[in-house]
Parts: sequence; structure tokens; C-alpha cells
Amino acid sequence: MTDLFAHPRTHAEATPDKPAIIMADSGQVLTYRELTDNADRAAQAFQRLGLHQGDTMAILLENQIRYPEVCWAAKNSGITYVCVGSSLNIEDAAYIVKDSGAKLLVTSRAMAEIAQGVAERVPMIPKIMMDGVVEGFMPYEKLIAAEHATPLEKRRRGPSMLYSSGTTGRPKGVRTPLPDAPPETPPGRYPMLLQQYGFTQDTVFVNPGPFYHAAPSRFMMSILRAGGTIVGMRKFEAMAALDALQRYQATHALFVPTMFSRLLALPDDMRKSFHAPALRFAIHAAAPCPIGVKQAMIDWWGPIICELYGGTEAVGHTFINSAEWLLHKGSVGKPASNCRMRIVDEQGNDLPPLTPGLIYMANGLRFEYHNDPEKTRAAQIGEKGEWFTLGDIGYLDSDGYLYLTDRQSHMIISGGVNIYPQEAESILADHPAIVDVAVIGVPNADFGEEVKAIVQPKVMPANSTAAAALETELIAYCRSRLSLIKCPRSVDFVEHLPRTETGKLQKRELKKKYWEGRDSLIV
Repeated sequence: MTDLFAHPRTHAEATPDKPAIIMADSGQVLTYRELTDNADRAAQAFQRLGLHQGDTMAILLENQIRYPEVCWAAKNSGITYVCVGSSLNIEDAAYIVKDSGAKLLVTSRAMAEIAQGVAERVPMIPKIMMDGVVEGFMPYEKLIAAEHATPLEKRRRGPSMLYSSGTTGRPKGVRTPLPDAPPETPPGRYPMLLQQYGFTQDTVFVNPGPFYHAAPSRFMMSILRAGGTIVGMRKFEAMAALDALQRYQATHALFVPTMFSRLLALPDDMRKSFHAPALRFAIHAAAPCPIGVKQAMIDWWGPIICELYGGTEAVGHTFINSAEWLLHKGSVGKPASNCRMRIVDEQGNDLPPLTPGLIYMANGLRFEYHNDPEKTRAAQIGEKGEWFTLGDIGYLDSDGYLYLTDRQSHMIISGGVNIYPQEAESILADHPAIVDVAVIGVPNADFGEEVKAIVQPKVMPANSTAAAALETELIAYCRSRLSLIKCPRSVDFVEHLPRTETGKLQKRELKKKYWEGRDSLIV
């Protein structure tokens, strides 16, 4: 096997009984032979149901042992597969299935309530259910048992079409062309990840995030190409994650910053008992990580904390390890070797180092937002439209390290001044009284918007007097470190902040309360 020709089938032939995936909470194991045979049988079943190369199918599953085999079945078939978020409500899940043009839905008994709601709203496609069935769904196990474990011939590699998180409105599918390559030939990110993280057949990768999301999904598929073992969890729990890292002698793991915060919140005796000497890379992605949280993780686990910045669109990535980060605190790293990067102003002019602007990247990959040509065009610049933005604001330092300051859609305009709230969020996140924080713009009659912090405190204030005292303390704390105009003028306290499973703040939900009935876009 070479780096540029990798597939689970290779490992099924060489090490058929090796675990491809283990579910840590249940102890279930799927071997490479089982993964490969089931995927080939499922591909045959999909073909029998009328799906052809170039078609699209939807996968609505919780984190479970058979998730990767369904993805490989689609990939081996030349079918575009859409991973629908298992935490979505019925309306949002149905929107994605319908918008994607899916010609098949694969789901499970655990997702039956949502799946039935989707079926009512998108009634004309075949529907398969595993682990038991309800009316209107065909049994997955029976369908694949009737097929031979024979690979489909002359198929191109089926790509994923993942939907954006929808934190700023309806999610959009990121569609890439069907590649002119067989399933055995991996995408360009595969050699990049191998080079960066050293994935091999000895890799044991703890993957506690949602399998439907871009980073957990793409890392999982890459590990299975390399012949390593995935250790998954139905749902992230801090103590269970530590146990999995130790019990399975994990070499690699993938987290989001909120998981780090929950790990750090464990009692001291639990943290001190943690010992995972095989762990070489603790990778985090998906959302900005407060400096204090990352420093605390490095202090605890050592210099194995690594960061990956990118997006579902996969048009560019940056990497940074602990040693680099300690010299460039707050940075998300340097562009990957295949990635070019520009920072531009509102007129599209390139900006000098240390000057924030819209981040554009290019690595040769093309994509489109499904059914939204206007949004696709808005994300592109360049004579050939080869530069793409994810909507993030940031700057490069003199050494070429990228720093994120915020998202374009989160910008607050107060009295004509552009304010990016991530600056205040990063400062407030380090305050010892705060568990989580969001900074948003709320209506102001004179300035249009003003800055407000919404805070989840470690201990809710007992009364209005205590709340006012903590509010004053937090505002003063921010003002001592940041320009007055960028700091909150008021603070509200809540039991928790709305975040996705991947740790992204849903600011759209927060803003509704303050902007309801006003002439404003809630983004």
C-alpha cells in the first residue's frame, strides 16, 4: 500500500480481524473484514434500489458502529453522501434531505422519531432503517444480507456533501464535483494529514465528536484508509473520554474547545489520575479556543496539543503545534504546504501583516454551495474565482502565522465603528468566574448597536445585587485589557449558552431575544 492508494479493503486482506472501529461505551467492535464486506453489500443494495453513480443519498444516524460502513458504501458507489446532523429537529433534517436531492435515506431505530418526520415531509424516496424498523422503512440488515460482498466495478470515488452548521441561517450543502478517481485513490487531504499527524496502521484514534460533522468524519475516513483503529463514543462525556484514551492506549484524539473546558472542569483527583503515555497528538478544531483553556491543556497533557483550522469547504487549512503556539499564542498556525492565503479589505485589496481583514484561501479545490449560486459567487474572488473565504476575519503576523479575530457575520457596527466580538469573548473567557461567554450586538437608539456580553457563570448570582456586582466586575475586567468601545456595556447571565455539538456558538438564537420585532437581520 502507498500513501496515494489506500482503502480499507487493503487492510481487510492483510489484517481481516483487526478492529476498524470500536464503540467505547458499548464495547462493540467492527473488524476490517466486516467493514469492507458490509460496505460492499450495502453498495450492491443501493444499486438494486435504483441509485446510480452521481446520485445523492442521506445518512441520518447517531454515532454508532455501522456509520463508517454506510459512508464507505456510498464512496465505493460513486454516490454523494450527505451526513445529516443527529441533533437536528425534524424540520431542519427534512430541509437538508430535500435540499440535497437525496434519492435514499439510511437511518436507525434510535433516530426513528426524526426519521419518520423526515419521511412525512420527503415521502418519495426509499428509506432504510437499521437496528429495527418502523412502518415505511426497509430493514438494513436484511437488505445487505441478501447481497454478495463484491465491489462495484468502474466507480468513481463518492464525495461527501456536508452541510454548514446553520448558525447564521439555513445550512448550505458544500458540493464538490465527482472526482475522476476510483474509491481506492484518496482525496488530497489524505497525504496532508498523514504528513502532519503521522497516521499509520498502529494509530488508535479516539473520536468523541459527532460522526456527521466535517472534522470527525474526514479524520475517521482517513484513519480507515491508513489501517488504524477508530474509537468512537455515542456522546462525549469528559470522564468517559479520559477512560477511552487510557483503556485503548490512544495515539491520537480529536476534540473541540468545549470538550477541553469540560475536561478541565473535572475534579482534581480525576485529572491527576489520568495517564495516557501513548497519546502523541491531541488535535482540536471547529471553533476558536480561548488562550487560557489551551494553555491549561498544554500544562496538563504536555506539548501534544495541536490545532487545525479549516472549514467544511476544505479550500485551505492551517496547522500549529504546541511549541509554535507557545511562541505565537492565539494563532491558529501557518497555511498548509498546498494552501495559499490572502488577507483583504472590503475593496479586495491585500492588507499588510498585523492588519485584520477577510481571509481568503486557495488550494486548487473547487466547490459550490448547493442550490445557492449567489452565495457561491459571494465567497469567491480572483480572475478565475480561485480564492475562497469562509467568512472569517483575521490577520497574519510577520512570521506568517494566522490569527482569527472573528467571523464577518458576527461584526457589530456601533456608531459606524466595526467591532469584532471575539476579542472581548477571548478576554472574558479567561475570567475565573466564567464558564462560557458570547458577545453580541443589541439595539441602541443612538448608535444602532451596542456591545452586550451573555455569560454562563460558574455560580449564578444569588440576587440582583450580586448580579450587578459581577456585571460591574466583568466590564471592568474587559476594559482593563481592551479598548472601551470593544467592551460590553452590559452583561446578562444565563444557565447555558446555545452551542452546536461541535462547540460553535449559535449567536442567531441569542440575538432573537434582543432583535425580535426590529428591522434588523438576525445573523
